[in-house]
Amino acid sequence: MAKKPEPRPAVMHDDGLARCGWPGVDPLYVAYHDNEWGVPEYDSRALFEKLLLDGFQAGLSWITILRKRDNFRKAFDRFEPTKIARYTPAKLEKLMANEGIIRNRQKIEGSVLSARAYLDIEEKEGFSNFLWKFVDGKPVQNRLQDLNDIQAETETSKKMSKALKDAGFKFCGPTIVYAFMQATGMVNDHLVGCHCHAKCAALALKK
Repeated sequence: MAKKPEPRPAVMHDDGLARCGWPGVDPLYVAYHDNEWGVPEYDSRALFEKLLLDGFQAGLSWITILRKRDNFRKAFDRFEPTKIARYTPAKLEKLMANEGIIRNRQKIEGSVLSARAYLDIEEKEGFSNFLWKFVDGKPVQNRLQDLNDIQAETETSKKMSKALKDAGFKFCGPTIVYAFMQATGMVNDHLVGCHCHAKCAALALKK
């Protein structure tokens, strides 16, 4: 019989606020947890940026991407899809030489194809609309007590992943897509004991 994992409930910090355990005490990670993760995002370009960064995260920890995010933004023209879609071979080589980002050729080249897919979706229906329709335009409110209860992927993330791949996006498997959904507030996976759960739930009601 497999050993039951140790409980991982919300953790009380020195500032008197309980948080999900995954950011630890790293100030950058805590700020991201408190101010960004789980906050509903409806801006198409911002959603594109987050999806690409989640793709670059594959095989790495998110804090690694977070520490390099400013470098990524500068290197990738603030993640403007119209610019990325026109990247030349010379630009791709310049990115491969940039030590401030994750220098993975498949992911860098994939970003160009993803940008082109984005532009097509944006023209047809709006990228934000395309994504949010998978949750009927409203954030899913989970009520999880323990980090062990958070899923790596869901039926919804599988459907969104397939739709993105069919449209031409790269590095958007179901696990990457679910992490993206969590980060952009399509699903509220803050633990109920975390002070951010109620805050994100309230933001969802304002839409």
